[in-house]
Amino acid sequence: MTNHDDQEFSVATVYTLLIVIALSVVSGRIATVISREGDTPFLSANDRSRWCTIAALVENGTYRIDPFLERRGIKQNRRPWATIDLVRHQGRDGQMHYYSSKPPLLPTLYAGVYWCVSRTVGMWLSDYPIYVGRIVLWLVNVPTLFVFLLCTILAIDRVTRSIWAKCFLAASVCFGTMLLPFTIALNNHLPAAASAAVVLYVFVRSLDTATGHRWWLLAGLAGGFTAANELPALSMTVFWAGLLLWVRRPALPAYGAGVLVVAAAFFATNWIAHQSLRPPYMHRGDGDLIATLGPSDPGVEQVRSALQKQSLATEQSNIQIGPSRVPQRSRVVVDGKQQFGLIQVDDGPAQLRYWDDWYDYPSSYWVDGKRRGVDVGEPSRWVYAANMTVGHYGIFSLTPIWLLMPVGLMGLLASRSKEQRLLLAAIALATVVCAVFYVLRPEIDRNYGGVSVCFRWMLWFAPLWLFAIAGPVEWLSGRLWGRWLGLVLLAASVTSMSISLGGPWQSPWLYRFWHYLGWIAP
Repeated sequence: MTNHDDQEFSVATVYTLLIVIALSVVSGRIATVISREGDTPFLSANDRSRWCTIAALVENGTYRIDPFLERRGIKQNRRPWATIDLVRHQGRDGQMHYYSSKPPLLPTLYAGVYWCVSRTVGMWLSDYPIYVGRIVLWLVNVPTLFVFLLCTILAIDRVTRSIWAKCFLAASVCFGTMLLPFTIALNNHLPAAASAAVVLYVFVRSLDTATGHRWWLLAGLAGGFTAANELPALSMTVFWAGLLLWVRRPALPAYGAGVLVVAAAFFATNWIAHQSLRPPYMHRGDGDLIATLGPSDPGVEQVRSALQKQSLATEQSNIQIGPSRVPQRSRVVVDGKQQFGLIQVDDGPAQLRYWDDWYDYPSSYWVDGKRRGVDVGEPSRWVYAANMTVGHYGIFSLTPIWLLMPVGLMGLLASRSKEQRLLLAAIALATVVCAVFYVLRPEIDRNYGGVSVCFRWMLWFAPLWLFAIAGPVEWLSGRLWGRWLGLVLLAASVTSMSISLGGPWQSPWLYRFWHYLGWIAP
């Protein structure tokens, strides 16, 4: 065996060991994951929302989650399935029902896994949530993490030469990002990152190896699935298509076909669940105009007359008008079922509209005055941008290895081919687009992703940013001080990640520390 073969064998061994250790750590955490109260493996309202959908689909054959919200746990005063991440709208039966606010495609896929588990062990998730929940969680998250680790490492291995850089970057993939804490709870960020890693690998592989249409179909499926789990990732899905149009035009049809398959599944499941092509979180306003009423405050009879003209009510209909979460809008309820919005526009005539605010329902957490902490929203966009980059939810402050990312995205400190430079430019553009998108969101949405260990909405960039830092890391690997700098950044990143292994749904350790110092108001 030659020295080159020895080196390849040793690097492959390091890769294998790191991946096995990462998967073992995650498996151990999943085997012991449990809620604070000790009755489920659900760690927050976020993952409970998806668990409710999964259980409802398999056990009741519906996306309606009403029965699970009131289920009691070990303690009778506890509702371990309750969640604030839900919406309420009229179902196919004409009644008002609660649904998860999450896009239904991912829970539908996971429901298939639960169906297989329930038929194998003969248990319902609702009856044995700890046992069955952990099995399902392991079956969906560990293979997904494996895909992320393997594809990212293989993609980086193809563009690096230094043994030290290869091992350093593999360690960064396995332990240097904030993805690991998200593997012990159901969420959309891990599958999004894994999907992005698949597209990255297929593209990098094509730079030096003949890549057939099956590979590009896989890349399209992965690119579409990334966007299905992270809507702003649609930018990168489009940029991938642009890259192929520029440098791999024959691959574009297969890639596009894969994206279209996922898009069809996304909209189909959304229609089946909600009778709408728009996902639930896009229903937060007023619907189409039904009628314009008189300038004075309209009463029940005036509303009844307007609804009768559209065959939406009868003379015998019971019509009630009450407040909603928006001060200038009243809720019109017909026969206790269908809802409409009565909107007073300044001093002008009132408008009667179809109801399209699915977050406005009795006891809704999203009503002004009920939200707490970061959920209130950051008023200043400048403060928000600072905190999401270098502050208490900071991309760079919580994961210091990303400090190398801007240098890498500019293509500095490394010799890159034309295709690689175009890829880095696409990643850089997508990064800017998504960051600006979040900064420009309305105040209510400027909440850093809620209570979570990092700015989770950009976690799907992990494989792309790791690819970007490959150049700077290889340049640093040739200098003793550079290696020490890289190790310090990696050590700080791993420390930050390990602090968060208790679960993804907690405030970042920096946020908690700043709160302890009194820099953040309680």
